[in-house]
Amino acid sequence: MFKPTPNPPDTDLAAPSESIDSQTRIPSKIFFIAPETDNRTFLEYACESLASANVMASDFARFLQGSQCNTLLGIQQSIMLGELAVNRVLDNLDPPG
Repeated sequence: MFKPTPNPPDTDLAAPSESIDSQTRIPSKIFFIAPETDNRTFLEYACESLASANVMASDFARFLQGSQCNTLLGIQQSIMLGELAVNRVLDNLDPPG
């Protein structure tokens, strides 16, 4: 059987990354998160981001029909479940009442 595309080269792509010393790696500062930020702040930000994504997905689903709408509503439900999980962790860190 004729194969129109050649086989990829026989190289080990994992080898170069393993040889890099973790001490010499310099992380990119393009998206910098302050190292002194506490976990509660991260969780609160995640909760707000998920709540916003939930509203955006819900609003956008109104413009779709059929399977596209169903797909987006499934994504929205996943976002909502993530938001509920983050809220539970926040409640566990600082119980209401």
